Amino acid sequence: MSENPTETHASERTNPPFRVGLSGKLLLLTILFVMLAEVLIYVPSIANVRTMWLKDRAATARLAVLALDATPDNMVPQELAKRLLDGAGATAVAVKFGNTRRLLSVSDMPPAVQDSIDLRTYSFVASIMDAFVTLANGGNRTIRVLDNAPMGGEFIEVILSERPLYGAMLSASQNILWVSLVISIITAMLVYATLVWLFVRPLRHMTVQMMRFAQNPEDASRILSPSRRADEIGLAERELARMQYELSQTLYQKSRLASLGLAVSKINHDLRNLLSSAQLMSDRIADLREPLVRQLAPKLMRALDRAISYCQQTLAYGRAQEPLPERKTVSVEHLVEEVRDTLNLNEASRIGWVPSIERGLMIDADPEQMFRVLLNLCRNSIEALQTRVPNEPARDQVRVVGRREGAVVVLEVADTGPGLPPRSREHLFEPFHGSMRSGGTGLGLAIAAEIVRLHGGEISLLDGTIGAAFRISIPDRPAQLDTYRESRLRA
Repeated sequence: MSENPTETHASERTNPPFRVGLSGKLLLLTILFVMLAEVLIYVPSIANVRTMWLKDRAATARLAVLALDATPDNMVPQELAKRLLDGAGATAVAVKFGNTRRLLSVSDMPPAVQDSIDLRTYSFVASIMDAFVTLANGGNRTIRVLDNAPMGGEFIEVILSERPLYGAMLSASQNILWVSLVISIITAMLVYATLVWLFVRPLRHMTVQMMRFAQNPEDASRILSPSRRADEIGLAERELARMQYELSQTLYQKSRLASLGLAVSKINHDLRNLLSSAQLMSDRIADLREPLVRQLAPKLMRALDRAISYCQQTLAYGRAQEPLPERKTVSVEHLVEEVRDTLNLNEASRIGWVPSIERGLMIDADPEQMFRVLLNLCRNSIEALQTRVPNEPARDQVRVVGRREGAVVVLEVADTGPGLPPRSREHLFEPFHGSMRSGGTGLGLAIAAEIVRLHGGEISLLDGTIGAAFRISIPDRPAQLDTYRESRLRA
């Protein structure tokens, strides 16, 4: 059986497994990088210590050579030679002048040399490599050092043991180590504290707030309160707060919609019974002989029939579905007149009614659904115009235009009202978002848009007009050859 990720995440929130947190990882990385930097500093430092030690020994050897030149016949007593060589830390010192070679040594046979270093052409890379060779051999070698000679000599040659050099390098390494440790600890603490304060602390706060919000997303008090930081952390906090607010509002609206659907489903049965009773009464009224009653009774019966049909489709709409349109050819002028009668826009109305329908214009659509589309749009226009009272028919008008453009019927419903606010334009055809007035639900435009889409058409808001203007485009159905043949055979 597969594991439910939701349950896994919930258990991790209540019983989090042991893991190294972001601050711990940050501390480890800080220590690692500081140690790496110290290693990079140590390598050239220890190489420089070795080179300077060798240069010091070569300089001391040059002083010993000057003492050798000051003696008659270049002969130095054994005791003085030993003291000069001990001062230079060397076993033997030799200077070359042209074809002659002067040697200062306490023994006739100098020890064997394992390595030779020419300080005159010594490179930085070679000094680094030789430093590690010295440390690896433990100072057990005898080396020869070449450098510039004094008094016009060609070069000076110093034979010495690496044992003192090895000790000096170990001492320098210890000093570098202790200094590096102190610098590393101080640097790591400062860097770690700074990064924790600037990044880890706000991220931890965001994580806690997200987990708290996830427990009850509909609770607006759990939304993150962003800081005033102007960097990426502040931007992330503001974006998270915005997403949490939008999610909270969406869930609240979904909850309202679910409650609305439940309430409508409960009253649907009783409302249909009441409308059926009213329909029976309207049938009896239609039998009366009074002219006014006979004129109004058909309109009343059509209104009741539509109300009963809407109630029957309520549950389908609650499932976010509209029935497929039963399309047939309908007179647009007849639909517009029905809308006018339903809205009671007569000559005495304070709202002007200005239809402009192409003569004989027919539309291939479901008459009931197209009636609902026009009714919703016209009712929205009337409600927008009624916000400014008193109304004047010459100023406050609802205009309905209908024309054919090839295989498409174009209908336009416009008004001379205040127009749509920017807030409604962003979510114009979404339920509970696109309301054009205070207290509205925005369902009228959502229903109209859904019906138009089921007809394969489109609905849009026209820009640059006085008030609000909507354009509806309904294409004709493609002709079916079989249907055409059957009609020809019947004819």
